[in-house]
Amino acid sequence: MDIVGFLKSQFIFHLLICYIFIVSGLIINFIQLFTLILWPINKQLFRKINCRLAYCISSQMVMLLEWWSGTDCTLYTDPESYHKYGKENAIVILNHNFEIDFLCGWNFCERFGVLGSSKVLAKKELSYMPIIGWMWYFLEIVFCKRKWEEDRKTVVQKLLSLRDYPENFWFLIHCEGTRFTEQKHQISMKVAEAKGLPKLKYHLLPRTKGFAVTVQCLRNVVSAVYDSTLNFRNNENPTLLGVLNGKKYHADLYVRQVIHILIPFKQERIPLEDVPEDEQECSTWLHKLYQEKDAFQEEYYRTGTYPAVPTVPPRRPWTLLNWLFWALLLLYPLFQLLINMINSGSSLTLASFAFVIIIASVGVRWMIGVTEINKGSTYGNNDNKQKQK
Repeated sequence: MDIVGFLKSQFIFHLLICYIFIVSGLIINFIQLFTLILWPINKQLFRKINCRLAYCISSQMVMLLEWWSGTDCTLYTDPESYHKYGKENAIVILNHNFEIDFLCGWNFCERFGVLGSSKVLAKKELSYMPIIGWMWYFLEIVFCKRKWEEDRKTVVQKLLSLRDYPENFWFLIHCEGTRFTEQKHQISMKVAEAKGLPKLKYHLLPRTKGFAVTVQCLRNVVSAVYDSTLNFRNNENPTLLGVLNGKKYHADLYVRQVIHILIPFKQERIPLEDVPEDEQECSTWLHKLYQEKDAFQEEYYRTGTYPAVPTVPPRRPWTLLNWLFWALLLLYPLFQLLINMINSGSSLTLASFAFVIIIASVGVRWMIGVTEINKGSTYGNNDNKQKQK
């Protein structure tokens, strides 16, 4: 291992990175709290400011992927559509197979300048999570309890409020509802068999109600649907801990307009008006899309590539510059405090500092654990148990 790779794998550097992220994140959350006074006065100014503040947080995560680990992200897409990315509102359908797929989605947003304004449909529990969860609250992220009878009214209300959003945004949605595991796949395919739906090999059945409502509420606001499929070369199994250790991965992201099984790899743009508005028809449309998506995934596993033009969108410097700003701002007082504590010679002071380091280490490991697949949502499992009662 080279010296740079060795240093990146050392826990002390991980601790410093997490210190910068946590302290800067809490400072930004505090500033966001004060922006609330703008909401009744100038809602659009409130939104624009919070897009920039949110970027200061989420771009630090993207910096880890782009600059710290140096992960390659190759985009495969139709050249005619490429120039529209970032210049129109869009619904982005993502597969949910990897621990860092959310990070690669953010990377996609960053390369086209919509990271600060990107939206997601997220579980309600995340809204209570400091830094990212609180950041999302001020970004008007759509949270749900995953109980559709309770969620529908809230989700519709939040989506309709985005119709006058002043920034271009991408609405990122994992229609499968939870990350793919073999256990969840078996449960999902039992549901497919019971409902008479075609089985999928590489995906879970899509949860169609949230997607249908999103389409209904954002029609005439969102211009297109981007169906995105993420894979990693050489059977890599990327993790956030690996990224933090500076491990380089090789991501392939195919942003396709639509793939017809009968006409392999024929690309067509999906304007939102082509997606059915009726909930049942929209559900059928989405199931068909996932059948096509599954067939395409099998082709990728066979050939190791996508049938489109590969390109690497240029890295923008802002993620690195933002991180360096916060690092310079926050590391100096930390080192000054540490020097003063050592010079004091107080055993109690040093013991207190060691205790804080231990607590911080536990906190860092907990934050990383949130992304781990084996500690992910039991959403699909719970649904199956309820059906068996």
